[in-house]
Amino acid sequence: MDYIIYFVITIGILVFVHEFGHFAAAKLSKMRVDVFAIGFGKRLFGWNKLTGFTFSDLPKDFDGQGNTDYRLSLLPLGGYVKIAGMVDESFDTKFSETEPKPYEFRAKKTIPKLFVITAGVLMNLILTLLIFWAINFFQGKQVITTTTVSKVAANPNAEMTGFKPLDKIISINGKKVSDWEQVGEKLLIENSLSDAKVTILRNGSEQTLTIQRKMLTAASQKGFFLQPYIGPPHVMEVLKNSPAESAGFKAGDYLLSINHIVIIDDEQVNEIVSANKGKTFPVTLLRGKDTVQTSVTPRPDGKIGIGHAPDFTGKVEFRTYNLFSSLTHAFVDAAQFTEVTFSMLKNVVTGKIEFKQAFGGPVKIAQYAAKSADQGIVPFLLFLAMLSLTLAIINILPLPVLDGGHFVIILLEGIFKRELPIKIKIAIQNTGFVLILLLMAFIIYNDIISL
Repeated sequence: MDYIIYFVITIGILVFVHEFGHFAAAKLSKMRVDVFAIGFGKRLFGWNKLTGFTFSDLPKDFDGQGNTDYRLSLLPLGGYVKIAGMVDESFDTKFSETEPKPYEFRAKKTIPKLFVITAGVLMNLILTLLIFWAINFFQGKQVITTTTVSKVAANPNAEMTGFKPLDKIISINGKKVSDWEQVGEKLLIENSLSDAKVTILRNGSEQTLTIQRKMLTAASQKGFFLQPYIGPPHVMEVLKNSPAESAGFKAGDYLLSINHIVIIDDEQVNEIVSANKGKTFPVTLLRGKDTVQTSVTPRPDGKIGIGHAPDFTGKVEFRTYNLFSSLTHAFVDAAQFTEVTFSMLKNVVTGKIEFKQAFGGPVKIAQYAAKSADQGIVPFLLFLAMLSLTLAIINILPLPVLDGGHFVIILLEGIFKRELPIKIKIAIQNTGFVLILLLMAFIIYNDIISL
């Protein structure tokens, strides 16, 4: 029951925010909005100015005369806003039999159309930033007290800085650093006009790296080029009937070494395992205070059947920020999560991570929503923010049915100054809708078998 309640709350908030973006943008662009729906399918109940509050469907020939019907529908897996004169999830094309009217979507110019179609994604981004900002301002940001490097970005400029994995940064330009937040601030912000002298501890001895300002700037063009070492990856789940289960892996274990290689970061696990398909190799696990030795043989696809993630086991502090710096850090948090999301998608496409480990449907959303809510309001809000940002990223992808797919069509129509035939739009929508349903069915199936 907890899962159901928190799933409804989570999806309800995200869908409302997203669809309200489309709704508000359409109203601002003087378009008529016929329906604002939470859920798909049969109308359970709703309200509009003409009929008031009613249950069940409205008459098929119902004309709202410009008034929006706000409704709750049967399937709580999303929602939609039906804008007059637009081919959307309702597949209603009756408007095509008449000339375009000034209040219809199809009668507007390209810019207002693009504004309306991207407004849902923008609202999800705004929700994410507001949550990150509020947490940073009212509670403070969680700061990990480590200055040890786990990974250097794989680009020539980053490698030329001289940093190596497991280097412990002691000071930057003579100023001691005690956490990763200070490393980033002193190396990139406070040191923005001069070269940097960084004292590190490497293999038990102190060394000094002198790094040119231009090199630091070039190395950080795609984000901070160093990643912190937070400890060995944490096994979150072990799939049933998998090589990992046969080898004795348990949820809660920490991966200390694989094939005699000390594990520094989460991505390293995928690289080592996928490079040893069908080969048996030793694994050292940390279980509580005990060290466990085992061996595992990956399947032919290079998987052993575990879900794993970084998990910092050291000291954590909270650092508070003022009104404006909280917003700055909110943008940084959102950018970092976006980078992680695209990295995850890349790993799925390249086969380094199993689809079922990267994506979750209603069941997993309900599970994580309930677990985060049990931990308190802040963990639940963080989960909501990350889910909202994920929804924005997925929705803007240029695929049929999604906002990104609509965006591409509108943009092409604007460039060629010609609207696509209604039949083609319907065909695109139908294809996309079927693909989305199949994908959702597959995700739900994976959710259920992983219970």
